[in-house]
Amino acid sequence: MTKEEAQGAAEEEQQAQSKKGLKKQQKEAEKAAKKAEKQAKLADEQQSTEEDDFAKDRYGVSAMIQSQQKLDRVLVRIQDLSPEKADQLIWLRARVHTSRAKGKQCFLVLRQQQFNVQALVAVGDRASKQMVKFAANITKESIIDVEAFVRKVEQKIESCSQQDVELHIERIFVISQAEPRLPLQLEDAVRPDGEGEEEGRATVNQDTKLDNRVIDLRTTTSQAIFRLQSGVCLLFRDTLTKKGFVEIQTPKIISAASEGGANVFTVSYFKTSAYLAQSPQLYKQMCICADFDKVFCVGPVFRAEDSNTHRHLTEFVGLDIEMAFSYHYHEVIDSITDTMVQIFKGLRDNFQTEIQMVNKQFPSEPFKFLEPTLRLEYTEGLAMLHEAGVEMGDEEDLSTPNEKLLGRLVKEKYDTDFYVLDKYPLAVRPFYTMPDPNNPKYSNSYDMFMRGEEILSGAQRVHDAQLLTDRAVHHQIDLEKIKAYIDSFRYGAPPHGGGGIGLERVCMLYLGLHNIRQTSMFPRDPKRLTP
Repeated sequence: MTKEEAQGAAEEEQQAQSKKGLKKQQKEAEKAAKKAEKQAKLADEQQSTEEDDFAKDRYGVSAMIQSQQKLDRVLVRIQDLSPEKADQLIWLRARVHTSRAKGKQCFLVLRQQQFNVQALVAVGDRASKQMVKFAANITKESIIDVEAFVRKVEQKIESCSQQDVELHIERIFVISQAEPRLPLQLEDAVRPDGEGEEEGRATVNQDTKLDNRVIDLRTTTSQAIFRLQSGVCLLFRDTLTKKGFVEIQTPKIISAASEGGANVFTVSYFKTSAYLAQSPQLYKQMCICADFDKVFCVGPVFRAEDSNTHRHLTEFVGLDIEMAFSYHYHEVIDSITDTMVQIFKGLRDNFQTEIQMVNKQFPSEPFKFLEPTLRLEYTEGLAMLHEAGVEMGDEEDLSTPNEKLLGRLVKEKYDTDFYVLDKYPLAVRPFYTMPDPNNPKYSNSYDMFMRGEEILSGAQRVHDAQLLTDRAVHHQIDLEKIKAYIDSFRYGAPPHGGGGIGLERVCMLYLGLHNIRQTSMFPRDPKRLTP
């Protein structure tokens, strides 16, 4: 190739390249123009959409409520929605339980505690397509304010607590948005065990529920359990107050183990050690010595027992009673059993909705009790067990399986879930228990049972300082550590007795549940310290 040819070829290549570059530039320019056109079109569409969205002021995410203003708006409760409110325009605040978009409408189920109602947003004069889309995209468990008309329905809405009405939404605002991914689904958490397994539907195990307790407590079952528990406390207080009892508060940080046992939590107390109270025992007795006559208290009780069972907690709520009596400790038993009967009656008469709600997930037989309460002596209970083939000594304590078996035998024979076992062997009771004057092997002590499980332990207490000292020595208790307790009986003490009841256990057994963690709001056991 000559020099000229080579030059010519180079020029041609340069021209071809510049043509290519020009084409590329043109293409890029066209692309940019198209993109700009598309963006302009989108902006126009958005603008026209916003202009078309005649309902844009009727929905949205509200500014965070920081108490900026006082509105005189009245929010209606879902439980109060009934056909009497038909055609009224109301405001209410609720959680979005479920939502389902269907064409130009969206169905929501709105929930407040254990009550829920169906609501509807439909495209029309008051709601735009955008508003329906917004409603459909609100995450489950978000809290919303809605303005809506209450409308009667022709066909009952079986899936809701408010079956005769639904809400036709006019305005909808998100007050607090829930994250889209929930740690557990509420409908899974209330599904009875075994139900829906064929369809592959999930149930939620206990640890997952407890790890996410705030969400689990929103379920209808949990709401019902803890409303009923609140009822137990209220009935306990009301009944005893009417009987002339005084409510007291006792210290929970104490200098010596209250039961004289080893199952105590030790806490550092400045330059020394202290203990968390296993019961208010010593203090309620001191109050009797101080002439309060009849006292009760409701408060936490701590047990450092490494028991991972269905019925033990390391912290529970104790309902404690102590009272002076005239001549016989059965006066105390009668007072406590009557209190329990009043609680059972109150729950039966005033908490049927809650009982039925729990029964949906955990079916059980209604709780049965007698008036007056059945009282058996320990020897009678033992005879029933011997008859059923159980081998145990006269002075042995009842094991959990034997308690349950005796409960079944008592139910078969007497048709009651609640009874008292009286006159326990002295050897299995604490040092402050009064011995039986007629038989030194036994004591003036008793336990009360619900569905075959112990819920109360009680006794006549030793109210004589010398006998108390003798009993403490017999139990090898350091007298120095209980000096203040023994001294309180040196200045005249009336005969008295009492008992301690576990609140969570009473609720569990009344409802026929199988785990005490279900009736403890934030349970503490050897393996759980959170949440």
